[in-house]
Amino acid sequence: MKYTFKHLNGRPSWRRYLPAMLLAGICFFPASPHALAQRVEIGAGVGGFNYRGDISPTFRFRFFKPAGSLFFRYNPNQALSLRAEIAGGFIGADDKHSDDPFQQVRNMSFRTTVFEGSAVAEYNFLNYHDRRFAVNWSPYVFGGIGLNKFDPNIQTSAYKTSGIVLPYGVGIKYQIRRPWNIGLEYGTRKTFTDYLDNLGGDPTSTDKFQQGDPSVKDTYFYVRLSVSYTFYKIFCP
Repeated sequence: MKYTFKHLNGRPSWRRYLPAMLLAGICFFPASPHALAQRVEIGAGVGGFNYRGDISPTFRFRFFKPAGSLFFRYNPNQALSLRAEIAGGFIGADDKHSDDPFQQVRNMSFRTTVFEGSAVAEYNFLNYHDRRFAVNWSPYVFGGIGLNKFDPNIQTSAYKTSGIVLPYGVGIKYQIRRPWNIGLEYGTRKTFTDYLDNLGGDPTSTDKFQQGDPSVKDTYFYVRLSVSYTFYKIFCP
């Protein structure tokens, strides 16, 4: 059995439907990448890294160094957000700013470049979700896992300069005007190294001024302001 197209005025009848087919195609292609519309955000943050370790045993504001990041956020529902982020910046500290006589005599300092990639889950307390005609904001907590790489300006012994980090912290996000959002976040990075400051518990060293406390691993922090853009579905007529 053969199927043929009927002709109207010498033209195949299927051409009558060509404009509708083209319109459907135009609608389909934007709709495909927007299947996750209103759930996907991309953003950037700027702020600072800080450090706690042998040279700075307590958190000190004077040791903030510049840092920045780029992130991708997926919002599967109102309460949960999943985020992948890459960040980079500097950490550093100096014994001369300490009140400890031992540190003043030791008089050591360091500066390290840190790069980090992480994946975290955010829990939104106020069910953060797009609402066109309502104030939309929420505090949240987050936690996850990541990898970092640090590049010390001086390395006095052989040690690994990369490893696992556990990021966790708190933040607040606010939709200022769709599709734009802003956020403020404070996060801790728990590490499993004692050499961010080039002072580790080296058992082969007899110089106490070159040794750190092996019982306490170094930690660094990231405080940032962020701006993100939410992708919205485009509805075709």
